[in-house]
Amino acid sequence: MPSVPVSGGTGKAQTLELSADVFGGTPRVPLLHQAVVKELAARRVGTHSTRGRSDVQGGGRKPWKQKGTGRARQGSIRATQWKGGGKPFGPRPHKYDKRLPTEMRRAALREAVAAKLGAGELSVVETLGVGDAKTKALVTRLKGLGIAGQPTLLVVSEVPEGLKRAARNVAWLSLETPGHVSVYQLLRSERVVFEKAALQALEESLRKAGAKRETAMSGAPQMKTDQPKSSRRSRS
Repeated sequence: MPSVPVSGGTGKAQTLELSADVFGGTPRVPLLHQAVVKELAARRVGTHSTRGRSDVQGGGRKPWKQKGTGRARQGSIRATQWKGGGKPFGPRPHKYDKRLPTEMRRAALREAVAAKLGAGELSVVETLGVGDAKTKALVTRLKGLGIAGQPTLLVVSEVPEGLKRAARNVAWLSLETPGHVSVYQLLRSERVVFEKAALQALEESLRKAGAKRETAMSGAPQMKTDQPKSSRRSRS
């Protein structure tokens, strides 16, 4: 059963035991790669566009006659080889969305947390304990946890307005809640800090999702394996 030490304000050493069914799996690199590609592709707007030959105005007549000028034959000054002409095979607006089944996405999230646990890059605090909505107070608190300057993901149970203002001034810090944390954020961050309640909420949501899936599979009708005997008589 995986466990992680909890840093608290009491000075006593605490340990949080995590479920092996949720965070005890072995990370699968192809699955994590699919989840990261899906998330980065969804961030692309896909509004890039260029004008083709039919979209450019002008060029309705032939620039010069076909023969007798000594120059190459041309049909329009808006052809692709002319300056100001249409762009051949240019990008057109389209979506980059990729499909990833929900169960695969949740499995990738479980394995991303397990990978951070195995690498020793995940820390848990009882509470963040930043009363003042000041960037200096937040950075001082993180320095007390041994974090200073490296890309860090901070996952808290709820994000008050003061904490949001304090965190947005720190370039290397990302702030999320358990319901919005993603695989890409976990993997790109060198350090991940969870509040105890936030990690327990994430564990509970992933456990419920797995339990619903097992219930649905156990309640599904089973296919019959016995084949009916043929009614035809065998030819002698």
